[in-house]
Amino acid sequence: MRAAGVTALFILGLVVAPVPAEEQNMEGPVDIDTLWDYNDPAGTEQKFRELRPAVEAAGDVHRLLELDTQIARTYSLQRRFDEANALLDTIEPALETAPPVVRIRYLLERGRTLNSSGSPESAKPLFVEAWELGRPLPEVAGLAVDAAHMVAITEKGDEALRWNETALAHAQASDGPKAQKWKGSLLNNLGWTYHDSGNFDRAYELFVEAAAYRRAQEAVEPIEIADWCVARCLRSLGRVDEALEQQRTLLARKEERGAESDGYVFEELGECLLLLGRPDEARPWFAKAHQALSQDPWLVANEAARLDRLSELAAGDGE
Repeated sequence: MRAAGVTALFILGLVVAPVPAEEQNMEGPVDIDTLWDYNDPAGTEQKFRELRPAVEAAGDVHRLLELDTQIARTYSLQRRFDEANALLDTIEPALETAPPVVRIRYLLERGRTLNSSGSPESAKPLFVEAWELGRPLPEVAGLAVDAAHMVAITEKGDEALRWNETALAHAQASDGPKAQKWKGSLLNNLGWTYHDSGNFDRAYELFVEAAAYRRAQEAVEPIEIADWCVARCLRSLGRVDEALEQQRTLLARKEERGAESDGYVFEELGECLLLLGRPDEARPWFAKAHQALSQDPWLVANEAARLDRLSELAAGDGE
């Protein structure tokens, strides 16, 4: 998640609709990526563990290593970094004779574990190595895009832009659907890089393009995230009335489909109302935002000041 207020799904990259294991074609290899639900890493861990005995019984050593990299990723997302590193340590000795897909997945997950635990400078060379390994191989184009996008996350400013643009170009040049599916996330990431540099006009263009791409995919949650980004950028552009209206529309859509409370929408409703000089109306939204967002371990670990501010604004302080 961008600290500025995007959901964690975009740092993770693709938003992929999970497919239950029982719906997979069990006559052939299960596509590991389709088992992922990034909102539920513990549940995804369980899916991988249920699949593991069949892979082990089949004697597919490399497939087992690949599966274990993804179990390590579920640990990292649950902030169980020691366990993630320990599992990756067991994979490392086999890398010399492993196929590229295993080596790339290992590099990605070791890097993600380091990055998420606060060592982006140590993670970056691993992501660069994964990119260099995957770049010439069409069969792992999606992982190569993932690697380039992770390099961008460890960078800032012009270098972050360059790596996001590199990832986007690779995705667009690939015929592989796994690479092409990165387009929405990369447009979003580019938008946030421009937004963080203060170029709100360019950021807005990219967020609108990302939202259009998500609509073409017809996946509800990614559309809502993209729409949130558009509305958030409108606030930065000073178009606060429009931003408020779009966030209200987004909240209504979420409520209509029975979605869980979204602290980021609550936060933006409060911020817009505060800017419009309506602090009394803003306070309940800040309170709801604090209640929801304080349950997010990533925000608690990385955005304590932001959560404190929400609490103060909910109480009527700091206005």
